Amino acid sequence: MRRRRFISLIGVAAVASALAPFTAHAQPSGQVRRVGVLMASAQRDPEAQARVRALEAGLRELGWVEGRNLRLDYRFVPDAGRLRAQATELVALAPDLILAVATPVLAGLLPVSGALPIVFVQVTDPVGGGFVPNLARPGGRITGFTTFEFSIGSKWLEALKEIAPAVKRVAVVFSPDTAPFAPLFWQPVVAAAARSFAVAPMQMPVRDA
Repeated sequence: MRRRRFISLIGVAAVASALAPFTAHAQPSGQVRRVGVLMASAQRDPEAQARVRALEAGLRELGWVEGRNLRLDYRFVPDAGRLRAQATELVALAPDLILAVATPVLAGLLPVSGALPIVFVQVTDPVGGGFVPNLARPGGRITGFTTFEFSIGSKWLEALKEIAPAVKRVAVVFSPDTAPFAPLFWQPVVAAAARSFAVAPMQMPVRDA
């Protein structure tokens, strides 16, 4: 299964679970539930559109149909400088819940979301980021999924050495603005470099081209 399809489907599962209380009780005839979706990508980005299609298809399979009993309000934020404004605009629509896609989106949404329930996907470290107290029982109004395993940093280094055994210095390139969680990947790289590989790792934060 493609990664984007998988990420979208776990979003479907989380959103459907959050909407479950609305189906468990009688609803007024014709009532439509509203879900806001905030994504850290451009609207025309093929990856974003693939996730939108997967999300809508999955919800339809569970009985939530756009235009019948569901309304989806999308906001796309390719520019981090517009995140707060887009999040505020989405909250002002008073949705029943908001789906936040990516760590910066969730971080930017929380201060303006009031008491709205939030479902997140593709968030790197929900506990370390202070979004939820633990993964087993997040509690409160925030729940979701994480698809990251930080120990994979050592696997990156292993794969690189298999491809280019002569490599002696390795740069780990990241943006501090969009990847504040980078140190969590960095530690396994350092440990692997010292333990198994004759390489010197270097952190290389970048903020622009």
